[in-house]
Amino acid sequence: MREKYGTAVSAVLADSTGATKSSCCGAKATVLSGVDPITKDLYSADEAASVPADALLASFGCGNPTALAQLAPGEVVLDLGSGGGIDVILSAKRVGPTGKAYGLDMTDEMLDLARRNAVTAKVDNVEFLKGHIENIPLPDNSIDVIISNCVINLSPNKDKTLAEAFRVLRPGGRFAVSDIVLSRQLPAETQRNLELWAGCIAGALVKDDYEAKLAKAGFTGIDIEATRVYSAEDAKEIVSGAEPEDAEAQFKAIDGAAMSCFIRATKPQ
Repeated sequence: MREKYGTAVSAVLADSTGATKSSCCGAKATVLSGVDPITKDLYSADEAASVPADALLASFGCGNPTALAQLAPGEVVLDLGSGGGIDVILSAKRVGPTGKAYGLDMTDEMLDLARRNAVTAKVDNVEFLKGHIENIPLPDNSIDVIISNCVINLSPNKDKTLAEAFRVLRPGGRFAVSDIVLSRQLPAETQRNLELWAGCIAGALVKDDYEAKLAKAGFTGIDIEATRVYSAEDAKEIVSGAEPEDAEAQFKAIDGAAMSCFIRATKPQ
């Protein structure tokens, strides 16, 4: 997974025209026309204009958690799997100079790009950390809001990830992420497919399981709201050029099962 995302960043930076991006949650897509089925149309024109072009090009998300989180000045935010830094930069602008935005990522190429993007964006209330979302390198009760953008589905240990998110949140803290969620279980062969894992689908949780894991971690006020439902044609585009064996059967299994969702929860006071 680290290699695939590192390669994607290299492809973005190598494209001096800024016309295309190589998305880990989809095929190569034309940014200007926004054809990628998962990553398209996530940010408003004002938001896109307020961040460096490379941050937008290296955005592989499935939603806009900074808008979902309703951030307030002075809050401390953590982005799990921060990538090229777009959501960290937008969060830093929303919380202002009295707040702070952390980004956590495991990929050196992503961290290097994010730090450069923060300098370009002239935001200094940010900090990017190297690590895994299953082991967050921050103290207990230190974060007001956790955001994430199409990353938790990639975690091999989602119980640990959600427990860590709960640990670092302050009492009353908010969990406000965008992620891929399933309306039904996928076949075992689809779950094992690495391209569909990297494509943000095979590792996704069924909605009831996601809710149960959040509750097990201690969260309350859990709400999962679908914003997009993906078709078999979308699945074909997501793994374009690397179709799995028995592809048509797997695409049929995915048809209507995978959704982009807003996921909200709270750590009790």
